[in-house]
Amino acid sequence: MRKKVIAGNWKMNKDIHETAGLINELKERIKDFQNEVDVVLCPPFTSLVVAKSLVQGTPMKLGAQNMSQHDDGAYTGEVSARMLTTIGCEYVILGHSERRQYFKETDDLVNAKVKKALKVMLTPIICVGETLEERESGVTDRIIAAQIKGVLHELSSEEIQKCIIAYEPVWAIGTGKNATPDQANQVHKLIRKLVSQLFSWSLAEKLVIQYGGSMNAQNAADLLSQSDIDGGLIGGASLKSDTFMAIVQAGVEARIP
Repeated sequence: MRKKVIAGNWKMNKDIHETAGLINELKERIKDFQNEVDVVLCPPFTSLVVAKSLVQGTPMKLGAQNMSQHDDGAYTGEVSARMLTTIGCEYVILGHSERRQYFKETDDLVNAKVKKALKVMLTPIICVGETLEERESGVTDRIIAAQIKGVLHELSSEEIQKCIIAYEPVWAIGTGKNATPDQANQVHKLIRKLVSQLFSWSLAEKLVIQYGGSMNAQNAADLLSQSDIDGGLIGGASLKSDTFMAIVQAGVEARIP
């Protein structure tokens, strides 16, 4: 059985003091879930050092929300993969729909970032998903197929085993809407099938595929109980300890046959 991965994407929220407050709340409640699920916190860049000091000795792991495709150089405002590893990051979110929408990131750019992340042993959480217009036009499968081929271009079987895919229907990001459990699971099945065609079925069966479309305390259990949903990339619901821990609890319970 694939282990559930619950990752909190804090987006542009929480200064260093608020970061410390939230992590300290989580620390007291996360102890009982050690080894049951993988819990990843992805605060803003400015909070990463503080967050790392606080998650040490806990089951929680640290991730970043983005990184550059460059190793170093004259790229004002950018952060490299190596910089993230030196402060203790183990994960990085790449290709989030908000990066694609507001900063015009493409599949080719995401693919370049994935390769850089893997070179320094960061686990990339690679986001794919369709817009509302694309879903209503009936082209979801085509969009997802193109994105998967693009972001995984020229990766080896060994490299893909170190990746996580996050399906985030763009129409459900920050809108309060979400795909039904069956709708979400069907796209997860599609992603697994696409990966099996590009690599192998044995590899695809092991691949962790998260759902990232407004998962919350109310719908987490139904979503995480689906056959091909292996965790969540959590946005707003990760900003409060009660709601985030409810999702973690749902992930634990989903592992019980």
